[in-house]
Amino acid sequence: MKKPENFPWITTGSAKFPKGKWFVEWFSKGEFHAHKIKKFIASSTTEFQKANLFETFSFGKCLVIDSETQSAEFDEYIYHESLTICALCAHPNPQTVLILGGGEGATAREILNCKNVKKLIMVDIDYHILNFAQAYMPSWHKGAFSNSNLHILVQDAYKYVKNSELKFDIIYSDLPSPIEGGPAYQMYTIEFYRLLKKRLNKNGIFVSQGGPGSLTQFTLHPLITNTLKKVFKSVKSYISFIPSYDMPWAFNFCSDSPKLDISVFDSRMIERRLSERFIKKPVFIDSETIKGIFNLPKIHRRIISETKKTISAKKPVFFTTSYSKGEKKWEKKGKNRQR
Repeated sequence: MKKPENFPWITTGSAKFPKGKWFVEWFSKGEFHAHKIKKFIASSTTEFQKANLFETFSFGKCLVIDSETQSAEFDEYIYHESLTICALCAHPNPQTVLILGGGEGATAREILNCKNVKKLIMVDIDYHILNFAQAYMPSWHKGAFSNSNLHILVQDAYKYVKNSELKFDIIYSDLPSPIEGGPAYQMYTIEFYRLLKKRLNKNGIFVSQGGPGSLTQFTLHPLITNTLKKVFKSVKSYISFIPSYDMPWAFNFCSDSPKLDISVFDSRMIERRLSERFIKKPVFIDSETIKGIFNLPKIHRRIISETKKTISAKKPVFFTTSYSKGEKKWEKKGKNRQR
């Protein structure tokens, strides 16, 4: 048998990248995605997180938080439309909406594009990131921060949900990773989801970003899904591929009414609501896209159905957000990339 050919693209050791500055994002100890940087724009370090904004050759401006791609100018609309529009179409008349997190302002932008929405409250714990986004990321928020229907509260979203008496037609969770010691991990527990459900009106819908949809990292989403099924009667998963993430991303669509399950809506109804409800026509979402993203592959459905564990305050789940410091961190912390 001949020895394997020494292909020029197979390298060993500390092979160098092509000339230039690169941001390297590790997905696992054996996989990474690298962005070549045109220029550095700005940074912000707070008690909660560290944000960097730079311009890349492939995806335009990229927001990187704690060494992980949060969103990119080129394709952020795919993530934000996927997160928001399904529920805005499914609800009979979505007038009051709550966002947990959402610091870039793009989630608010998409919700405020819906004519039905009269009041939108956004709760984010990091004042500095909100200012950072408003100053340096206008192509994300597109003026949403100055919309009179948006009310921004700088506080812990968990405490807000626990203590507020307001109710909403739709609640969105656009929170960061459940990092140990971080501000968000408690908001992935069954106890929190029970509190959150009390903040929903009749026919209310809860939508959450649900972690990686890639099979190599498809462990957090099934746990979130199984936990939500203990709280809501109808819980559906859907997945959209985000090019700048270099992987599919999962979401959960939750309610207590099968009548709100947009995955089984007639296509003509979806198109009518898209046409009637939105000021600007969505770029990514239409009836065919909605049908497609809710049709998960068999292997994903099997993994979800076989997952029996739930996330609780006594047994929380923690996930790393970056492997940029090497394999030792990977081996100690686990193997789940989070938004």
